Amino acid sequence: MATFVLIHGGGDVGWYWHLVEAELRARGHDVLAPDLPCEDETKGLQETADWVIEQIGDRKDLVVVGQSFGGFTAPLIAERLPVKLLVYLAAMIPAPGERPSDWWDNTGYAEAAKTQAAKDGGLTGNKDPLIEYYNGVPRALAEEALSRARDQSNASYYNPTPLKAHPDVPTKFILCKDDHLFPADFFRRLAPERLGIAPDEIPGCHCVALSHPKELTDQLESYLTA
Repeated sequence: MATFVLIHGGGDVGWYWHLVEAELRARGHDVLAPDLPCEDETKGLQETADWVIEQIGDRKDLVVVGQSFGGFTAPLIAERLPVKLLVYLAAMIPAPGERPSDWWDNTGYAEAAKTQAAKDGGLTGNKDPLIEYYNGVPRALAEEALSRARDQSNASYYNPTPLKAHPDVPTKFILCKDDHLFPADFFRRLAPERLGIAPDEIPGCHCVALSHPKELTDQLESYLTA
């Protein structure tokens, strides 16, 4: 059994993970899915990671999962604690010393999104959050998620990550094949470039923990027995 530390994306809440948390607990795992202090301007990326580490306490057998913007926090935890596995889920993969605000240009995101939008008729990058983030999520659940949205601090978004190198721990990347924010082809290129690994692929939108919680849980759990 493992302890899954689930790091939500920018301006989100731990509730995002509630369906996956239930699946994991039903299979005998412990889960920590906190509401990050994402609106707190006194907490940049390092302070956010420190805060999560305090919440982890003496838990063992850690699997740290960072979703979306959580990809900037997850490796800062993994470099400090003895984790079994680090998982990026449809996540921003930071380069050492990179500012999250620069990540978009540094990775060539705009061109990748434009190319995919031309193929899917403008679904990728659509400004309607129900299309860009929550396609495939039941409407009531998507609206509940939107009602819980928060802001993301400038301190965490515009300052460089203190990460000096990716932590030397087993690492996986999961892309979501129906993601209208981060196209699948974008991560098929970026994960090998930045992590040196090919991504695993599952069905679902950017907010896959709400659209395909069982499939996501199956993928996460499969890493424990691989």
